[in-house]
Amino acid sequence: MSRVRLPTINGDQISVIAEEVYDLVLDDLFIRADHLAPGSSVFLKLEGLNPAGSVKLKTAIALVDQAEESGREFPRTRLIESTSGNLGVALAMVCAAKGYHLTCVTDPNANAQSVRLMRTLGAEVVVIDRRDGNGGFLQSRIDYIGERLRREPDTYWLNQYANPAGPRAHRERTGRSIFEEIGHVDHVFIGAGTTGTLMGCAEFFRQHSPDTRIIAVDSVGSVTFGGPARRRHIPGLGTSRRPEILDERLVDEVVLVPEPDTVKMCRMLAEERGLLLGGSSGTVLAAVSEKAKEIPEGSVIVALSPDFGERYLETVYNDDWVAERWPEITDDEISAISRVRAGA
Repeated sequence: MSRVRLPTINGDQISVIAEEVYDLVLDDLFIRADHLAPGSSVFLKLEGLNPAGSVKLKTAIALVDQAEESGREFPRTRLIESTSGNLGVALAMVCAAKGYHLTCVTDPNANAQSVRLMRTLGAEVVVIDRRDGNGGFLQSRIDYIGERLRREPDTYWLNQYANPAGPRAHRERTGRSIFEEIGHVDHVFIGAGTTGTLMGCAEFFRQHSPDTRIIAVDSVGSVTFGGPARRRHIPGLGTSRRPEILDERLVDEVVLVPEPDTVKMCRMLAEERGLLLGGSSGTVLAAVSEKAKEIPEGSVIVALSPDFGERYLETVYNDDWVAERWPEITDDEISAISRVRAGA
């Protein structure tokens, strides 16, 4: 990657000029969120300001780099990947810039805006609506990919669920940036989707700061850590199939968050802090709030915010969508924690 930095007269860097959009990975942006764990310092690492809108840009870069190193012929090779949304957008951005063909295989839970973004960036999008044995769509998406690979020998599966390139990217970039920017960290809260970000950060801290507690955050209904399968509505975290790259030995604790708590946290932060965060981010911060009483005062906590909330305006931030799925969240409660809806 070639870039030029333009300093101010006092030496502070104010400009970054990159060759390609995927070179603009912003890895040093944090905001304080101490109110989630009173008595401690809470740093929220904001990944949604990357050009692709999520932490998945780093994963996408690494997966495509690995494909290029595999010996396949490009651009003849068509890349294919299963995605709940954010990785598909990031891959579509990278592939558009490189002139590569991409197929994103997703399902009805994917945000409509994410699907539109993938298509706008030139990707073929296939929506699989057949549920798998655990009530989700992940295995059905992967089964479809298997069928495409058999029919189309020039197609290459990036396979974020088993590809070590994903965790390696987050070990070398995300985990390292937390350590270098914040210094000593007592607790790191990281959401678990395909677990690439979680595993990469955990590997880094196990080597460089072994006393840091790694807290994996997952959604109730996900089978990733052995819990019972249950229907889920918010894309991002959780799986209906255990990822091959997961190594639970690197994790100190797992926190399962009910999806209504995700909705409440997202809306509270939008109203109180002006932070419009995505569902994955709301889940992670709900876990921080839940565990706050158990964390000693004076601790340093980092929570990874994978995405922003623009792609959730028709779901997490839509009163009708929420009421249809969780009627126990009353209109009064929604109004009390959020004024996001138009005209409020």
